[in-house]
Amino acid sequence: MSKKLENNGIWESSRMMLPQHREELLKRRSQQPEEHRPPRREDLELMRDRILLPVMISIVKKRIQAIEASSEALKHLYSKVAQVLLQDIQKDLSKVEQTMVDERIDLTQEGKDTQMIWYRYTFHGYEDTFTITRDYMRTEVSVRIGRYSDRLITALYARLQDQKQQ
Repeated sequence: MSKKLENNGIWESSRMMLPQHREELLKRRSQQPEEHRPPRREDLELMRDRILLPVMISIVKKRIQAIEASSEALKHLYSKVAQVLLQDIQKDLSKVEQTMVDERIDLTQEGKDTQMIWYRYTFHGYEDTFTITRDYMRTEVSVRIGRYSDRLITALYARLQDQKQQ
């Protein structure tokens, strides 16, 4: 005999699954998001870039304003070079933001004090926090702006060499 389930009133004998229903269930299970796993090193670096690039942009913008307000004889040259540098950083920030959207990474600032800034992130359902010290941020921003400058100068030299060869 069939026995009645306790809560929902459905008879035990009515629990049957058609093959196409089973296939659909298996298909849905395979499409479910992956288990909550911590982010890889590349994902953490992406989050760090998302934090540092806007700081770099604000620093370069302030320097452009200071250059343009100065009485420096080459201020137009310095300003134009800094604007190219700014565009390069903004382009990289745009790529980082798009990658974070694609990877479903959410990053928010949780708090700060005079020495540190706390961030909370969500990565495929995994949530955690991390801290960046202001000293690290200053040093890293300085190093990165130097790399962007070196890359820009290298591109200018390469272009000059191409023009000399023609």
